Amino acid sequence: MIPNSEYVDSVFIESSKLIENSKILNDKIIESANIIIKSLKDGNKIITFGNGGSAADAQHIAAELIGRFNLERKSFPAMSLTTDSSILTSLGNDYSYEIIFKRQCESLVLKNDVVIGISTSGNSKNVLLGLDEAKKNGAYTIGLLGNNGGAIRKIVDLSLIVDSSNTARIQETHRVIYHIICDLVEKELSST
Repeated sequence: MIPNSEYVDSVFIESSKLIENSKILNDKIIESANIIIKSLKDGNKIITFGNGGSAADAQHIAAELIGRFNLERKSFPAMSLTTDSSILTSLGNDYSYEIIFKRQCESLVLKNDVVIGISTSGNSKNVLLGLDEAKKNGAYTIGLLGNNGGAIRKIVDLSLIVDSSNTARIQETHRVIYHIICDLVEKELSST
């Protein structure tokens, strides 16, 4: 296919329609922000993880919380479990790739932390096992998902499901969702 303007237009239209339709998640987005705000006010942390582009999104969320979104303010404790190549490769080699988040959650997640697992399929086994382990440790779990939420929606405390099976469009919408959450968290915690 030779690149053309009509195709590019169709991508913009598809993405913007999915983002627009995702307004049905407004209440869950606000609920997610409030849960994160309470957790941070109580001295807890936010932990994120996912695979591939979702790993990058997990790192992006942690960076927005530790650094800043829009406002100059104190740092909020957050970490992504996708960033330490020594941990990831040793766990993948010594055990299996399926337990790379579970094993980290076993030792790093504390009661009342908030753990956000990202999966565009909703079925990423390592994300599911990590979230399950986080729940066992008493964390509140949020799934940022696609594809009807898959198996993960059944185990998390709160699921934000983008109604699409197109990975790229799901990821674009996930970014809008977590930017809204980061904005709400920052505004509330910067005003107190």
